[in-house]
Amino acid sequence: MRREHDLIGEMEIPSECYYGIQTLRAVHNFEITGVPISSMPELVHCLAYVKKAAALANLEFGVLPSHIAKAVADACDEVIGGKLLDQFVVDVIQGGAGTSTNMNANEVIANRALELMGFEKGRYDVIHPLNHVNCSQSTNDVYPTAVRLALLMKLSGLMEEMASLQESFVAKITEFTDVIKIGRTQLQDAVPMTLGQEFSAYATTIGEDVQRVGEARELLLEINLGATAIGTGLNAPPDYARVVTRQLSGLTGLPLVTSANLIEATWDTGAYVQVSSVLKRVAVKLSKICNDLRLLSSGPRAGLGEINLPAVQPGSSIMPGKVNPVIPEVVNQVAYEVIGNDVTISFASEAGQLELNAMEPIIAFNLFRSIDMLGRSCRVLAGKCVDGITANRERCRRMVENSISIVTALNPIIGYEQSSALAREALETDRSIYDLAIEKGVLSRETLDEILTPENMTHPRYLKKR
Repeated sequence: MRREHDLIGEMEIPSECYYGIQTLRAVHNFEITGVPISSMPELVHCLAYVKKAAALANLEFGVLPSHIAKAVADACDEVIGGKLLDQFVVDVIQGGAGTSTNMNANEVIANRALELMGFEKGRYDVIHPLNHVNCSQSTNDVYPTAVRLALLMKLSGLMEEMASLQESFVAKITEFTDVIKIGRTQLQDAVPMTLGQEFSAYATTIGEDVQRVGEARELLLEINLGATAIGTGLNAPPDYARVVTRQLSGLTGLPLVTSANLIEATWDTGAYVQVSSVLKRVAVKLSKICNDLRLLSSGPRAGLGEINLPAVQPGSSIMPGKVNPVIPEVVNQVAYEVIGNDVTISFASEAGQLELNAMEPIIAFNLFRSIDMLGRSCRVLAGKCVDGITANRERCRRMVENSISIVTALNPIIGYEQSSALAREALETDRSIYDLAIEKGVLSRETLDEILTPENMTHPRYLKKR
């Protein structure tokens, strides 16, 4: 064991641990979720990017000696490379606006830097977590900057998963281009369309949301690093914000910019609200698509039964042969979680007071969780569901030919009133529109064949009265 002290007192730290006393206090204080910040490796890596950029900027200003700056930077490189992740042990939800997360990073990096210089852990007289690793910084600019960097990286991954799901739907457009089916509005028969057209709408809406995520992502490129405690830049050299942002951009390859007003940027969480709102939009639309897939595959004999979803597991402990649409169902549930996370993020953002928002840990945790779950959902939905969907072609066509709604195509020719009368009689007598129209001599068989052919109803056309 080694003994460390802070303003509260002293504690013993296991000698093998790279974290120190402030981290250990936070572990004891925040037994909340049981989920450590190491579960968000992108955040840990980005904290190290911020610490390395700060060390390089402080070296440039002559604030840190070169040997200390180098040791800190080398330790940061190891964390960025994935080492020491298990040393980031603070709970993801914590009081203090992320201070415990920042201290966890400061202590781990300081102790690893000490080892790299040939010293034992805890020799803070040589490299100190605050005096050196946290030099020219505050939690209030380090933590939100690291969160933004991590979100930038994670959103790129989500966009890739969404684009892959879109491609799965695009492939079905061609496969189903000649499958005639009935469209529906308010769960009632509408007019004919192709199954390919239906799947093209799914592909389009996902593509639109990829763009919306990209637009929201751009907001995160603005950072407040250099603001220190409240945005005034106290305890940082003049022009430090510009230099450290340049260093961080160079390390990450991201076109980061310093916020125009660092006081506003230190408490503003509007970008998080915007990102969360877009994630909710993605979730809502994915859930709608999954509702459609469940409806279209319902049955298979007593439902719509127009498509078949891949059978991935038995569906009942009591009904032999039953297979459930479990993949769309799990994506539905993810959507509900993301919507709930958005509510949490909204309340937490509103809870900011004066020069800081202390609720950023719950905002970050819920954003990361939503992104992760949506990304995995897109991957599962594409690979275990959409790619394997098949069409029941004959059933689809039979329902079109038996539908009353094809009378819509006769509106321009015989008028709404006569078309309505035909529809009503067809419903009452359980006969087809085509047979009734022939029987009543509404139009010639040749004309009816042309007008009521389902394929002719799947694209724009204008018919004149004959």
